[in-house]
Amino acid sequence: PAAGALALAFWRQRATLVVELKGPQDFVSRADREVEAFIRSEIAAAFPDDGFLGEESGRTDRGERRWIVDPIDGTSNFLRGVPNWGTLIALEEDGEVTVGVVSAPALGARWWAETGAGAWGLQAGTDPRRLRVSGVERLEDASLSFQSIEQWDQAGYLDPLIALSRAVWRDRAYGDMWAYMALAEGLVDIVAEFDVKPYDLAALAPIVREAGGTFTDIGGSSSVWGGSSLATNGLLHDATLRVVEAARKA
Repeated sequence: PAAGALALAFWRQRATLVVELKGPQDFVSRADREVEAFIRSEIAAAFPDDGFLGEESGRTDRGERRWIVDPIDGTSNFLRGVPNWGTLIALEEDGEVTVGVVSAPALGARWWAETGAGAWGLQAGTDPRRLRVSGVERLEDASLSFQSIEQWDQAGYLDPLIALSRAVWRDRAYGDMWAYMALAEGLVDIVAEFDVKPYDLAALAPIVREAGGTFTDIGGSSSVWGGSSLATNGLLHDATLRVVEAARKA
């Protein structure tokens, strides 16, 4: 909550933020750095022997546990005033991500999960509710969030995207962490994207999995280190992979 409150305060003053470019269309601001520094200091105080991987401050490796943090997922949304952005915090133990927390203070929402303890979410002023993915079993009944046409095109997967769009009921680009949380809530059935880092995905994976879904990269590996993602309600995962692979080979 404290990190989210800090990020929200920056969002409300975003017109005064100095913005820098880390790469083409890859923005960073004081908000990103200060929110991550706050989270890192809190973790270091509580768990001094744990490692850390942050989008802005890099990596330290200590012990068998590591925290993976994206201080503001959806920085472009954040800077434009779009409320679809969030703070992502994950815990990796022995190479497996076991805890994920997503805080979206501008939406008044938070989601979290721990392996074996289920996935949960809440809106401001409500009690926590357990999350469950949809029961959609056929691609022709499924809702797909593909994130960005440009991502798929640059990754060489434009044909698979078109094939998927033809196979499903509807396709939309909800974007960033919200698409995965909508999947965990049963509102979307398939989410996939490219050009993603571990800190973009680590907090999302346990929430999707504990809600009953499946989370892999586009090749089917369960790692969050593969540079791509495919999250589904589980029932549609193999069928989605088959469509992607068939279109790649065509």
